Order: sequence, then C-alpha cells, then structure tokens
Amino acid sequence: MKLSVTDLDLRGRRVFIRVDFNVPIKGGSIKDDTRIRASLPTINYALERGATVILASHLGRPKGGPSPDLSLRPVAARLGELLGRPVIFAEDCIGPPARAAIERAGANGVVLLENLRFHPGEEQNDPAFAQELASLADVYVNDAFGSAHRAHASTEGIVHHVREAAAGLLMAAELAYLGRALDSPDRPFVAVLGGAKVSDKLEVIQNLVGRVDALVIGGAMAYTFLKARGLPVGKSLVEDDLLDAARAIEARAGERGIALELPRDHVVAERPEPGVPVAVLPVGDAAIGERMGLDIGPETAARYAAVIGRARTVVWNGPMGVFEIEAFASGTDAVARAVAGVAGTTIVGGGDSIAAVHRAGVAGRISHISTGGGASLEFLAGRTLPGVAVLPDKRA
Repeated sequence: MKLSVTDLDLRGRRVFIRVDFNVPIKGGSIKDDTRIRASLPTINYALERGATVILASHLGRPKGGPSPDLSLRPVAARLGELLGRPVIFAEDCIGPPARAAIERAGANGVVLLENLRFHPGEEQNDPAFAQELASLADVYVNDAFGSAHRAHASTEGIVHHVREAAAGLLMAAELAYLGRALDSPDRPFVAVLGGAKVSDKLEVIQNLVGRVDALVIGGAMAYTFLKARGLPVGKSLVEDDLLDAARAIEARAGERGIALELPRDHVVAERPEPGVPVAVLPVGDAAIGERMGLDIGPETAARYAAVIGRARTVVWNGPMGVFEIEAFASGTDAVARAVAGVAGTTIVGGGDSIAAVHRAGVAGRISHISTGGGASLEFLAGRTLPGVAVLPDKRA
C-alpha cells in the first residue's frame, strides 16, 4: 500500500498536487468538469489542514510550445467556482511566473500552474525540469491516476527531488479498487470488455483470463473472436493479425474453466449512421452479407445481463456497440443497467463506458468510476505504472 496524503503533516506547507485536468475545452468553455470535480476531495483535504496548494496538470498535446487553445486558464476559473474561493493562475508552470503566483496566493491559498506540456521537459522526464517543479513546494502528492502510466517529469521525475511524496485520495481509491479486483475480488468476478479493437485490450484480456470467473466480450472487438471461430462477420471490424491470439485466449479460457461470453445475436447495418435500415441476426447467419455488426442483439444482452447479475465483482471497460447512435445503443444500455444492479463491487473505466452509465442514469449506483483511461487498462494488464511505482510504500 502506498503512503497517502492522509499520512503527511501538511500544516503551513506548500503541497504540489499533480492532478488530471485534461478536460474538453471548446471556445474557452469547459464541456465536462468530471475530472476537476474528482480532484476536489484531495484539494479540500490539503486546504483544511492548512496547506498552500499548488496544482499542476497537462492539457491536450501541445506541439513544441505554448498554445492559447490549450491553456489551463479556463480550468482555474471553473475550479474557483467549485471550491468557492479564488484560484490564482500562474502564466507558467516554472520560473518567476510560477513563484509570483504562489506568493500572491499566500498561506493556505490555491495556485493552478499553466499547462505542463508547454515545456518539452515534461514528456521527456527531464531531470532539470523535474527539479524546477519540485523547488516550488515542500511536499508532492500525485492524484492523477490517469497520467500514472507515463514516466513524465511531473509524475515520476519530481519524486526524486522532494523530501516527501504520497498518493492523493483519488489515486489511493483507484489503486484500492483496481488492486482488490485483481488480487482478492469477491467472487464471481466478471470482466466486461468492449470497444473497437482487441489490440487495445489484448494484454488486459490475457492477464484477466487467469483471474476472472467469466469474461464478457462485446463491441467490434468481438468480431475478431467470431471470425477466429470461422463465423461470417460481413464487413464488421476485424483485426486479422490477431486471429491466432483470439484462438489462444479462447483455448486458455477453456482450459481454466472460465466462461468466455461472445455475442449470440447482433444488430447489423450497412454503416454506422442514424436512419440506416437495421436487422437483428443470429451470429453466424450468412445473411449479414455486406453489412457490419454494430451492437449486440437482445438475446446476447439478456445473456450478458444474467452473467453480470450473478457477479460480486465487475470490471467494465468498453461499449457493446456504436452506442452514440440510438439504433445501436440498446446493448450498451442493458449492460450499464446490469452492472448498476450488481450486489457487490462495480468498477467502470474508459470514457465511453463512463458516458454510458451516465446516459443510462445509473452512474450513482457504480461503486467506483475510474478516471484512469489508459492507466486503468495498463494496471489491469498487470503492467507497472511509473507514477505509482515511484511513490513510497506505507510502513507496516
């Protein structure tokens, strides 16, 4: 278990908190403040204990330097509204502008530094840049699980230049929920994986086959498995270079007595667009012709809901179809409702799955919504996350 911010004495100290404020901004307006809200418990915890809070984040992928469209200034304004107190914005994340903003904020104030990625040293994990960031504060706290799979200056390098470092409350919650699911889940443990490509989740599937009681596959990635079985898939998205990998996964699941659930019927159409004619066909029906599978069918949705309903631990990442279009949303909606109804621990990750539980109105019934994205997938794949590994462990 990693040292937590709750284990540190923060009073009168400058606390550098790495947050994930990589939020969608259009025309200076924030379209979704979920990630900002997710950081509030750690920020408020530090403020209530008398700390001066210095916040740092990346936003987007600036090319070669500062870009006005990727400034964190709008985030500072929104954060101030959410906190109910001023947030001082620093025009740079290092140097005189950062130090001046911290001085202006004063004791127990809040500062948001400008986009870390405006400096190449951030993504290069440059030691000199990391040391400059570290020099701004007394204590480092990483609350950006979504960036923990990157060995960047603000997530990995900085820890080598501070006297004290710890995980924030959001980071600790992510590690606790995901770690428990992998290491000591209440059973049955069901993983539900969807989305477009097997390649995006191949390592996750391979790691989970040895840990789960059932693996439920949906979305376009199911068609690589179906084609590997020799079934007609029409123009559905298939990764032909992974057919052998799909066969190997299915064989391993069989050897271990793990249920590998694949679609039994599906919703097909010529293209993923609103208003196109759709049909529900059994999987394997050659009538798919030149059409593509765009959602799981009603029989499959009922089967998946039944498998999920018996679980005590569920991890879900990836939709069952092109749920942004109403005609192909039923399968994802059914899975969202089934996951929400589980009498146990439920973990939902990935932007589309998170959007799906909100769309279905069941987000409040999910045990843990992971803000991790790629980081949660790498964690579930059994990889070491640099931003986590570098943090000190709690003493026994």
